[in-house]
Amino acid sequence: MFLEVVMDYKSSGVDIEAGDALVDWLAETENQKQMPHRERIVSGIGGFASLFRASFPEMKKPCLVTCTDGVGTKVKLAAQYQKLQGIGQDLVAMCVNDLICTGGEPLMFLDYYATGQLRLDEAKVFLASVRQACIDSDCALVGGETAEMPGVYHDRDFDCAGFAVGIVDEEKTLGPKLVQKGDRVLGISSSGFHSNGYSLLRQVFAQDMDQWVDRLLTPTALYVHLARELRKNTELHALAHITGGGVENIPRVLPPGMTWKMKAWAWPEAFLEVQKRTKMSDEKMLVTLNCGIGLVAILPGKDLDAAKTVISGQGFEFFEIGEIQ
Repeated sequence: MFLEVVMDYKSSGVDIEAGDALVDWLAETENQKQMPHRERIVSGIGGFASLFRASFPEMKKPCLVTCTDGVGTKVKLAAQYQKLQGIGQDLVAMCVNDLICTGGEPLMFLDYYATGQLRLDEAKVFLASVRQACIDSDCALVGGETAEMPGVYHDRDFDCAGFAVGIVDEEKTLGPKLVQKGDRVLGISSSGFHSNGYSLLRQVFAQDMDQWVDRLLTPTALYVHLARELRKNTELHALAHITGGGVENIPRVLPPGMTWKMKAWAWPEAFLEVQKRTKMSDEKMLVTLNCGIGLVAILPGKDLDAAKTVISGQGFEFFEIGEIQ
């Protein structure tokens, strides 16, 4: 015989009203009026799906660009220290920085946020960061999903995923088809560890995390505007987003039969500290962490000076790190 239990969804750990309140807050907030591509959004946050007006007469062969990513175990550190202010930017950056490697421009973004217990104040901090990063990337936040999953996530633990859609003219895509022998490889500075390697980093700095947590939670840099200016002002051939795997991401944009000869660059102090504590070789570090470079541009040598001017003008540092062979 079954024991009769009187309960409802809220008493089981899922607060639908809190979820609805979060959606209402995001849809009504003043900053939503600043959202890029607002004139194209037919219906956005709050519906079952979002409608986006697709008309690109300036392109001969418009192609949609799609990508998805997450923030990895960096979320564990953010939850532990209750510092979610930059995680939304991390999420947007991990997606749009991939998207621009096609030569495309981001159009819209959706997020997925799952937690053990939905706390409105924490969720608002996360979503405010997502929203601002979308604005900074000329990308419309058109929807998402918030999942409260007691028993799957413990208390304040959470995870997130992002989904970006962009547009590119097929005739103007970047990548292996453009890369030539003799092209130069320019490294563009990262803002820190970005969103990769945190399963390792949380162990490396476990004993003195209070001293390192702010540096570890520095948000991932957004490269959308930089990529646009490089396309406008140089004969850009390829971009590579340096994430998990480090410099091993560069061969992904090279044509068959080509490789690149790497030139050393000065690593930021935080990466040297990781190497000191782990005793990893240079080779291992370079295929584990970004070592100070978050994006790589490949272009002809004649455009090096123009590229350096663009990169500096966008507030980033540059490093000549190799040549295509």
